[in-house]
Amino acid sequence: MTFSDITIHAMAERVITYTGYMARWQPDARERLERAAFDLFVEQGFASTTVPQIAARAGLSTRTFFRHFADKRDALFADEHAVPDQAGRIVAEAPDGITPLQIVASGFDAVAAAQFSREKSYYIARHQIIQSDDGLRERQLHTQAALVEALRSGFVQRGSDPVDALLAAHLTATVFSVSIGRWLSAESTEPLATLLRDTFDRMLRTAAS
Repeated sequence: MTFSDITIHAMAERVITYTGYMARWQPDARERLERAAFDLFVEQGFASTTVPQIAARAGLSTRTFFRHFADKRDALFADEHAVPDQAGRIVAEAPDGITPLQIVASGFDAVAAAQFSREKSYYIARHQIIQSDDGLRERQLHTQAALVEALRSGFVQRGSDPVDALLAAHLTATVFSVSIGRWLSAESTEPLATLLRDTFDRMLRTAAS
């Protein structure tokens, strides 16, 4: 833990030393809590990990944890809006005159590079943590639903028919889900962006057959 000693000189006769917990002022507290939570989830399982343990591992207080996260699940899903937000931006910034699925296909490399930039082993471990708990699996479904809504809304704002927009959004979310599953499998050696494009092409062929 990181402590700071504050010394108060009282009436020049005695010195009062107060050892106060100052880690909450450190700007990287949120990142430290995320790392601590993830490490503990890997080491001892999600169900066996408590918020006080996470805070202690990060060298912070439990109160500081709750300044950043509502519960320990939030520490694992701290970036859950990143993919939906980026997908929404890609749709909004796409040139006029192209279809929703063409927009999606053009954004695979950008999403893979920005949102899956860590070592693959991290995402494998995270997937295993999520699969170990019903509540985490449900939270993952909410994240997928947020991606669908971001895409659907963006397509509609560009003038797409609402039903077409919804179908395109669901197809895109399915492509992402299937591609990530393929990427995380033990036998996979292809980059995620390659698998996204391959899964997308397979989806188009299946729909046309």
